[in-house]
Amino acid sequence: MSERYLSPVLVPAHETIPSGKGIRFWLILSSLVVSLFLAILESGAIATALPTIVADLNGTQFLWVPSAYGLTSTALLPLSGGLAEVFGRRPIMLASLFLFAAGSAIGGASQSMNMLIAARAVQGAGAGGIFALSQIILSDMVTLQERGAYSGVFGLTWAAAGGVAPVIGGGLTTPGKWRWLFYLNVPIAGLSFFFVLLFLDLPTPAGTLREKLKRIDWLGSSLVMGSACACVIAFTWGGIVFPWLSAPVLAPLSVGLCGIIVYIVYETRWCSYPIVPASIISNRTSLSGYLQIFLCSFINVNLLYYLPIYYQACQDASPTASGIDIFGLTFTIAPVSVITGLSIGMTKRYRPQLWAGWAITIAGVGLLSIIREDTPRATSIGYQAVAGIGVGLVYSTGYFPVLAPLPVELNGLALAFYTFLRSLAQVWAVTIGGTILQNGLSNRLPASFSSHFNSDSAGIAYSVVPQIPSLPQPLKDEVRAAFARSLTTLWIVLVAMAGLGLMASLPMKGLPLHTQMDERWAKRDDMSGKQSGSGPSIDLEECS
Repeated sequence: MSERYLSPVLVPAHETIPSGKGIRFWLILSSLVVSLFLAILESGAIATALPTIVADLNGTQFLWVPSAYGLTSTALLPLSGGLAEVFGRRPIMLASLFLFAAGSAIGGASQSMNMLIAARAVQGAGAGGIFALSQIILSDMVTLQERGAYSGVFGLTWAAAGGVAPVIGGGLTTPGKWRWLFYLNVPIAGLSFFFVLLFLDLPTPAGTLREKLKRIDWLGSSLVMGSACACVIAFTWGGIVFPWLSAPVLAPLSVGLCGIIVYIVYETRWCSYPIVPASIISNRTSLSGYLQIFLCSFINVNLLYYLPIYYQACQDASPTASGIDIFGLTFTIAPVSVITGLSIGMTKRYRPQLWAGWAITIAGVGLLSIIREDTPRATSIGYQAVAGIGVGLVYSTGYFPVLAPLPVELNGLALAFYTFLRSLAQVWAVTIGGTILQNGLSNRLPASFSSHFNSDSAGIAYSVVPQIPSLPQPLKDEVRAAFARSLTTLWIVLVAMAGLGLMASLPMKGLPLHTQMDERWAKRDDMSGKQSGSGPSIDLEECS
């Protein structure tokens, strides 16, 4: 298919991009940022406080506390975009905030593990809507050409929330205090709910409830949600609860993969209102963008998840201190995201930033692969910063090649699928990274030491880490070396993934950035009452 727009996108010749935004715009943007921050923070902070929570509730099924959140947030992402197209942005965003706040209230009041797991599932459903709708609403309020100036704000939010999550979680690792991880979300989510309700005046699609329900792809949504859940269950159990080649893992994985194939065939051949139209992945520039964000998310989450393991296992850092030790990564991504967004807004180009990002990511993760158990902490943090620059460049730029070839009418569905892939990559990253680490430790830990643990479980890493500071010499150094070299294998895999990302970026074309907003949603171009410009229409041409 041609790399020109898949359907005509006409831009008024005399249209100008407004230089200022009204107070309503900034209030809405602030509510989106706060909502996004809460959803990201909640997904990361719980990990540090989880041992305390499990002990306080006398639970055993701790694995499902983080997994329930990731499962529902991932599975419902494509449907969120479809619902927003049918019912409008505001109702779905309000419903998502309500679910997130309700799940938080239930989580804080939980008296058992089952109650907490159910609360996390409700929270995750709301978070999935927040992830998708925050991107979609921003695309409704600004053109793609303007968006570079604002995308850095979202990148900053992701980096800041991900960076402080382990510290906040670690600060609440005492019985009783962990409930505030949930309770504090309620008033803040309520404030965002109020701002969205009061100020987000995007139009609501016309039609009766019955007509709208007919336009929802119920079969496709069920297929993709069921398939995603089956895959997430398999990845959650694999190597931790059951061996990878056991029936409880292979059965849901097979069902999930087959379901995805059936879903793709159904969506492309028979579905009248697909939630993932074939047109959004049938051109090489959008497909390149989707592949890049999947690979970048995979790399980023592995770094965020397993660099703290390095500092705890090899540098005797506490869980809270290890969260601070990765500030070299998290707080490099934040300013780079802002600068990258501004550069796209000024140059109207996105390919140079992506190519530079992948090259720097390869270099940064390659540097991490040479650190050992005795590498000075300052050196390893410096290597993180290099990787953070590369990841920040890619992470804040990935949706430009996704949206540039598509008509603005497909923004909502395209961004919902974009967010789905990013979330799915995070699930895969933790599982595959854990498998690599487990295999390395199985081969490198001293046999007399590893025999005390279940070698079939990927949880061996987390069982060993708390014991390392008190181990006698030379066993302590042997265990530290085993962790460092096992993580080196993971970093090398990530170098290869970054190389794939660079290769995936080569086919994309440098297309113009839209200067038009979707008329169905953007009735006011600065959210303060000014009407969109009008005039003779011209077709957008490709950039070389």
